Amino acid sequence: MLASFALLTACGGRPDAGALALNTAPAADARVSDILIATTRKRDSRPDTYFNGERSTAISYAQASISVPPTHEAGAIEWPDSLPGDPEKAFVARSAGYLADKAAFKAKVNARLAALPRGERNVLVFIHGYNTRFPEALYRFTQIVHDSRFKGVPVMFTWASRGKLKDYVYDLNSAAVARSALEETLVELSGSRAEHITVLAHSMGNWLLMETAVQARPENRRLLSTRIDDIVLAAPDIDIDLFKAQLKKLGKPPRPFTVIVSRDDKALRISRTIAGGKERVGAYSDDQELAELGAVVIDVTDLDSLDSTNHSKFAQLAQLRPEFRETFGRSVAASTSDQYRGANLGEDLGSFVGSATQAAVTLPIRIITAPFSYAGGP
Repeated sequence: MLASFALLTACGGRPDAGALALNTAPAADARVSDILIATTRKRDSRPDTYFNGERSTAISYAQASISVPPTHEAGAIEWPDSLPGDPEKAFVARSAGYLADKAAFKAKVNARLAALPRGERNVLVFIHGYNTRFPEALYRFTQIVHDSRFKGVPVMFTWASRGKLKDYVYDLNSAAVARSALEETLVELSGSRAEHITVLAHSMGNWLLMETAVQARPENRRLLSTRIDDIVLAAPDIDIDLFKAQLKKLGKPPRPFTVIVSRDDKALRISRTIAGGKERVGAYSDDQELAELGAVVIDVTDLDSLDSTNHSKFAQLAQLRPEFRETFGRSVAASTSDQYRGANLGEDLGSFVGSATQAAVTLPIRIITAPFSYAGGP
């Protein structure tokens, strides 16, 4: 089974120690994203590495600036052929370093928020999934920030995944260990100057997010429910029965959350096998039931994937963020005003303008909703 998965994910060498070698060569058309980092990974003393896949007993903080080349294809990560990389052709690290402590992290968040105009003081939190090394999580988040044209403060919460296929159980336990740290980080961000907070989790990162919400102290849960405006669960690697139990424990959400599903997700198919045949939320066969649980379901099964496992389709939606949010808002408004009862508002969303070249693209995706009232978001 693992050998089969290795064939699915094989795409050349993966980044390892030293992958964040700095390149300060000028590249006029390259765009830089400045990422703030909170992590339960252990610090790594090897040059240009910063963190590895082992667990730390304390939260560490850092920051990194990553540039995206002018030749970037939306949804993709252009890895350098050799380090430190060519900024005209690949993602490269421009600067990176540790922050002293939680106070320094929060001060950095607030300083960056204060520098933004009112209405744009937003925080986007990203939580990666299983089998993800530190530079892989950082570059994927950079791609999302770049393609979505996000103007606020991006914060990555990265937990101790070893980035090895055989370490599924280790990763799952690492996610469990990270629950208190994620709760603490989200509480700190909720106490910042942010006007809006969005949380995007991928794969096993959704298990971490949901379990954090379930175990959070009641006062923290209430705080987060009022301060976090949008929650996006992308390809959730969660047992469907566990997900229902988590939602029952948490109660009806004050606003709908978004679940991105794809029934051809090969990674979740293997996860389902490991988990005794129980369906995973990210590949669940009943979109309507998920909608009735309080989700807006984005079904991307028919979307052609840039990766062979069909597990990272969510990253391809980042380029459509402004246009997608507008259409999503209209769909939600229609759901409320017309009192649809679980109606399929999807069909094809049709022509969006939002690719890197501003060309019109057609996405074969569907939005399925159930009745709710929606307060809006960033």
